[in-house]
Parts: sequence; structure tokens; C-alpha cells
Amino acid sequence: MQLQNLARYLSPLLMILCWQTACSTGLLSTRLVASPLQILRTGWTLVQDGTLSTNMGVSLLRAVAGLSLALLVGTSLALISGLSQLGENIVDAPLQIFRTLPVLALVPLFILWFGIGETPKILLVALGSTFPIYLNLHKGIRSIDPKLLEMTRTLRLSRSQTIRDVILPGALPDLLVGIRFAVGISWLMLVVAEQVNADSGIGHMMMDAQDFLRTDIIFVGFAIYGLLGLISDQVVRILERKALVWRPQHLKTTASA
Repeated sequence: MQLQNLARYLSPLLMILCWQTACSTGLLSTRLVASPLQILRTGWTLVQDGTLSTNMGVSLLRAVAGLSLALLVGTSLALISGLSQLGENIVDAPLQIFRTLPVLALVPLFILWFGIGETPKILLVALGSTFPIYLNLHKGIRSIDPKLLEMTRTLRLSRSQTIRDVILPGALPDLLVGIRFAVGISWLMLVVAEQVNADSGIGHMMMDAQDFLRTDIIFVGFAIYGLLGLISDQVVRILERKALVWRPQHLKTTASA
């Protein structure tokens, strides 16, 4: 299993090696595309003067706050919509409308409604992250095996017991898939949020670098976003393995490892 995990990172390492070779041989202009070594040097400089840690801390707080809000809202709406036909009639259509709205078009409205502080940035992250959580959990609830629901009626379980012991565990795999999608979208939304009326964060750092044609700092920002996205995805994967330890698929994987 460890060799398989390491193999996942061979292609990115090979891509970085080719990138460095192209920059070193002059195939790519380092004025337009910074080399990996140049990006590492710039990143280390930003770490030493505290710029990177300060901006990364601000971005992490925004992403965590927005994702937490999305998890609360998306889960609540999916439960309302998934557990009753009336709830679906009320909730689903408006969410499908909001899901198709272009985010960039909403930025001026968010600034007008909520000002230029932290609120619009967190809400933009939450807005984009809510939909995958809602869609996947709703699908998981509606995909519960009817035979299990029939069994709950035979056992005379109450509505709350059915939801707690059958529906939520059965929909948990889909919820975790939705969270994985939401984590990735939260970083994409953060890029948009931090490049509009922000005075801190990785996106703001990249916008300042653009004004001075510092492509090395811009690529440092890209690398940080990518690294944070990879780490957060791994965290959700670990959570998924822990939470779904009872599933037969997990038991087979563990036995074959």
C-alpha cells in the first residue's frame, strides 16, 4: 500500500523535472515562467520574512470558516429535501437555480450587500462549497435500499431511529464524497474571493506580485493552493477510512493489504 501511495506522486515529480529542464535549457523564458528552483528560493524568502505564513494563515481561516458554514447549510438542506417530498419541492428548485449562477457575477453584489471585510469572502467560499455537499447527501439519502426501510417498519423503529441508524449511515459515503468535492471547490472560490478587495491572503499576495511582474511569487501562490488542496483531500480520505470501517468494501481492502 505504501508503494502505491508513493506511485501517486511520481508523475508530478516527473512534470517538475521536465519543467526545470525546460527553464534551464532556455526552452521556457524564466521571465514569463519561473523555474521550480526559483520558486523554491522565493518561497523560502517569503517564509523567512513572515509574508507567506501570515497570508497562508488568513487564507486557511477563510477556507475553514466557509467550508464549515457550507457543511452546516448543505447538510441541513439535504436532510430537509431528502427526507420528505414536501421538503424537496421547497428546497431543491431554488438550489438548482443558485447552483447555475456565475460566481464572478455575484462578487459585486456580495461586496454591495456585505461590505469589503471578511464576510463576503467567507460567504463566497461557503456558496460554492454548499452545492456538492447538498447534491451528494441528497443522492445518498434517496439511494437507501428500500428493503432496509421495509425492515425498519417491520422492526417498528421510530422515524428518528430510522434516520439515525439506517438513513444517515447509509448516506455517509455519499456525504464524504461531497465533502471531498467541496474541499476542492473551497480553494477555487478562495482564489476568487481573495483577489477582490482583499488586503491579506495568498490571493492578495498573488495580485500584488502581478503588478510587479513577479511570476515567481505567483507560482508560489499556486503551489501553496495546490499543496493545501492535496493535504485537505488526504485528511478527508483518512476520515473516510475511519468513518467507513464497518463497510464490507473496507474490510476486503484491509484484509488484502
